[in-house]
Amino acid sequence: MTVASASPEAGDVRAEDAFDVGAVHAWLRERADVPAAAPEVRQFSGGASNLTYLLRYADRDLILRRPPPGTKAKGAHDMAREYRVQERLRPVYPYVPDMVALCEDPAVLGSDFYVMARVAGEIPRRRLPDGVAGDPRATRAMCVAVVDRLCDLHAIDPVAAGLADLGKGEGYVERQVTGWSARYRQARTWNVPSFERVMEWLETHRPGDVATCVIHNDFRLDNVVLAVDDPLRVAGVLDWEMATLGDPLMDLGGALAYWVEAADGRGMRLLKRQPTDAPGMLTRAEVVAHYAERTGRDVGDWVFYEVFGLFRLAVIVQQIYRRYHLKETRNPAFRNFWVAVHYLDRRCRRIIRTRGG
Repeated sequence: MTVASASPEAGDVRAEDAFDVGAVHAWLRERADVPAAAPEVRQFSGGASNLTYLLRYADRDLILRRPPPGTKAKGAHDMAREYRVQERLRPVYPYVPDMVALCEDPAVLGSDFYVMARVAGEIPRRRLPDGVAGDPRATRAMCVAVVDRLCDLHAIDPVAAGLADLGKGEGYVERQVTGWSARYRQARTWNVPSFERVMEWLETHRPGDVATCVIHNDFRLDNVVLAVDDPLRVAGVLDWEMATLGDPLMDLGGALAYWVEAADGRGMRLLKRQPTDAPGMLTRAEVVAHYAERTGRDVGDWVFYEVFGLFRLAVIVQQIYRRYHLKETRNPAFRNFWVAVHYLDRRCRRIIRTRGG
């Protein structure tokens, strides 16, 4: 979930996602220098996992993050973890927002939540910002800058950042294949495919880890904030819910699962959430090549990482759809997510059939 300055997606709070603003304001006043008057609260609609709100005070804007209602996957929506990851990471990775306060008292809001500073800038969701849109050279430069920030993240020493305990270390690829397969089987509803062929192929073809580093695990263009004064410069990287220690190529593969390019067919374009198909944007193959050149890392047999990224996206989509299916949320944006799961199954099987050996 992402937030941008003057974003039209910051709208009224949905009834099912409302909370006690007075209670949050009183709690926050004890921990931060905020005005006496309670903030105006708006909700950002772009995300499908944790809920994100704008707290508009007279002197500043803050962001509140909390989990959605209903059944949650084990280990998901851990607000305390997400807060602490960013708190530790910011000194060595300046694109992380400033953390303000963490609440682990359910009496305030009913769940853990945290508040952070708002990063000024624009998030390229459906369109590119002024100064980039319509200029292929500027678009390419912006795209390269975004990919470079992922390269920078993967170069951080987890021990020096105080993040050595963030993940389990070696064996990441194996754990991911096993774990995401189990999550899909648990989240499956009657109207989506089994994915058994894809899961079997991933288990059979999984490589060993190429490295262990800090990974974002949800690195997308619409989780990036471009600077107000220079839209070719990244001012912030958001949504650290799934950050961990893991294999960097798995992180890149997960990022490119969302990367719709101009030559893609109708099915892939239905998944588009970011303007990665604009003239001047790198293709998926060009992103991989640039990453390999800048990091000096051998990307190996890329087909595995491509298929895994798409499968993982299917599981995320299905977990969200299951909440709608069980009426744990009535957000209409999730109604047809099951269709995307069918498409991703077909895409994975096609890649395996034509390039997977």
